[in-house]
Formats: sequence, structure tokens, C-alpha cells
Amino acid sequence: MARIIAIANQKGGVGKTTTCVNLAASLAAMRKRVLLVDLDPQGNASMGSGVDKYSLKRSVYDVLVEACGVADAVQDAAEGGFMVLPANGDVTAAEVELIQVDGRERRLRAALGQVQSSYDYILIDCPPSLNLLTLNGLVAADGVIIAMQCEYFALEGLSALLDTIEQVRSSVNVGLEVEGILRTMYDPRNSLTNAVSSQLHEHFGEKVYRTVIPRNVRLAEAPSHGVPAMHYDKYSRGSRAYMALAGEMIRREERLLSSNRGVGV
Repeated sequence: MARIIAIANQKGGVGKTTTCVNLAASLAAMRKRVLLVDLDPQGNASMGSGVDKYSLKRSVYDVLVEACGVADAVQDAAEGGFMVLPANGDVTAAEVELIQVDGRERRLRAALGQVQSSYDYILIDCPPSLNLLTLNGLVAADGVIIAMQCEYFALEGLSALLDTIEQVRSSVNVGLEVEGILRTMYDPRNSLTNAVSSQLHEHFGEKVYRTVIPRNVRLAEAPSHGVPAMHYDKYSRGSRAYMALAGEMIRREERLLSSNRGVGV
């Protein structure tokens, strides 16, 4: 049964979509069955995975309005080794169409439940805003990876996002938790970066991933070629960082499962 992870941050330009695409490819390289769900009307995760958002016959929009199931809309990210539930500008219309619908925030959760057994991980790329699409992602998820830069204003945005996660947990998804906090575009030469990083460790402890994602030209170039960075330049620092992140995630989950089995003995 897949673990469903939303990758979120209400602030744009923090490497959220880059993380979703490259983490999906890295998990797939470790022989995990992965589905990437693109919830962002910009469709950047779809394009970055090699799926043309301009020629979609079905997308996550059709899934949200219950015009089709997930299995009917997914596409193969051939070079990435994972599947994609793509998005384009049509997804914006879903918010309008669902505004009067009861249980509208649970649409994605219900849809993913039908395919959850077919994957090991389902990664959801949420829009950079706290809207109905993001709410659907948080309600569907078991955990949230918060991608953030180590800068002053990022801490303010983090506080607002944590409040939203708590509201979702207390109302419609009691199992939702912060999976981890990922430091992106990391430059250890910057004193502010180090100061913010220290604050994150102080407040969130082991929730902060040991892996950091560096500023890397290859990560920025790869989307224009429609492939994850590891298939554009597998030796780049960015590619290696995402492989390390995938490994760290898998080890965390294995430790959790092991400890849970121990409690049950």
C-alpha cells in the first residue's frame, strides 16, 4: 500500500516541483513503484517529467470532477521510470466546479484510494498557495514534505503552513503528519542559511532531513529537457542529493515499521 506524501509550501520558487520530480525519479531508480500527482495548474511537474501538458486528453481535472478514474488518466514518465497524473490550466476550473459540492476536499483522497495498492509511493505536487487543490492534497496525504529555503521570510511561511496542516489534521485527516522538512537551494557559505538551518534543527529536531539540496545549475536545466536531473546529468550534485534524500526516506520508513512491529510483539 502506497505511502502518500504531499510536497507543499505556500511560497513559490522554493524547489517544490523540482523536489517532486527528482524524488520520484530517485525512488523509481531504487525500484519503488511511484506515482507523481501534479495538482498545480502550471503543470510544471508534468512537463518536467516529459509529459506534454498541452496535448492531454485526460488530467487530474477529470479525476477531481469524477469524469474518470486515476488509472484512466495516468501517463508514463518513460525516462523517469514512474507514472504521472498530469495537470494543466484546466485544473483551475475544478475549484470553481466543486465549490458547492459536499466533500469536495476529499475528492483526490477517494480517487487515489482506488490505485493505492498499485504503488509504493504517491507524491503530490501541491500548488504554491493554500487553496482547494492544496487542501485536496493535504487531505489525501499521510505525510507532508515541506520544501523550503533557509531564509528569514521562509520561516514566516512555514508557520502559516504548519497552522494549515494542524487544521486539516484536527478536522478531516487525523493521520496527517509532517513527514520532514527539506532544505533546498542550500548554500553553506551563507551565514543566514546556517542560522536558519540551526533554528530548524532546534525546533523540529529529526523532522529536518539530514540531506540538503544544493543550488545546482543541472537541477535548473533539466526541466527544459523534460527529464529529471538524474537522467540529464546523474553525476551532478543535485542528482546525487535527491538520490540521498530517497535513501534517507526509505531508511526512515523502515525504522518506523521496525519499531511498530516491536511495539506489537
